[in-house]
Amino acid sequence: MERLTSIKKPELQALPRVIDRITYLYLEHAKINKQDGAITVTDSRGIIRIPAATVGVLLLGPGTEVTHRAMELIGDTGTSVVWTGERGVRHYAHGRALSHNTKLLVKQAELVSNVRSRVSIARKMYQMRFENEDVSNLTMQQLRGREGARVRSIYRKEAKATGVSWVGREYNTDDFASGTPINQALSAAHTALYGLVYSVIVALGLSPGLGFIHTGHDLSFVYDIADLYKANVTIPIAFKIASNSEAENIGRETRLAVRDAFVDGKIIGKITKDLYYLLGEEEQEVITDLISLWDDKEGLVAHGVSYEEFV
Repeated sequence: MERLTSIKKPELQALPRVIDRITYLYLEHAKINKQDGAITVTDSRGIIRIPAATVGVLLLGPGTEVTHRAMELIGDTGTSVVWTGERGVRHYAHGRALSHNTKLLVKQAELVSNVRSRVSIARKMYQMRFENEDVSNLTMQQLRGREGARVRSIYRKEAKATGVSWVGREYNTDDFASGTPINQALSAAHTALYGLVYSVIVALGLSPGLGFIHTGHDLSFVYDIADLYKANVTIPIAFKIASNSEAENIGRETRLAVRDAFVDGKIIGKITKDLYYLLGEEEQEVITDLISLWDDKEGLVAHGVSYEEFV
């Protein structure tokens, strides 16, 4: 039986801020345990100790085993956990969000629930794709038209540069193999990007379903954000893989190439920065168990208080 320790649970206010943490740590084929105030990672190379509070998001890949005591420590230190495919390419499940408050989630819900602010955020998303143009006065219909033309132009440009035959984006979600090599590569690349975007969104405590441009799907916001990076990340990778006549497994090779593009963590930082920018918030997050009661006249009132005298 392992020896139990009596280390005091840390106060959330005393933990490192999100901005001061390592963006993410990816682990695979390892056993994760707890020793004193740190998690231990054991693999074929030995054992290392990691202060859990210094990690923003812990990505657990294939072959990972984690003990209950380790998860207890990870939860106490406000570290998010996401179970992924190889090198974090696909998202399978996640634990509690890194944020213990709903500030960003409430802001997202407020912005998406008001037509004027929703259109404003949507325009900001489109403006990020048309950096040298002013789209502030365009309607949503005009913006969709401009975006469609932009994406078609990107496809033609990449096809010309790589020599890949291109007739259009066509795919069957129920039959991946029925698509052309380039459409298979695009589907695999975009799916990997969706997984990464999802992991960042949920780590910040936001809702993946409350989209500003896309709507009606539990991944609407994921699609909104992922569309900001396809032109510079997944589309070029997909065309490069499809141009390789020796590629035997288009889907796997594309995912591995996307994985390599993600591995330095820079895109995670960019996604985080862009999310704060779109929601109009400073790039920081207060980790605190602040719970209030909602009141239609006073806004927020203290919880844990007896209001019997007001009856």
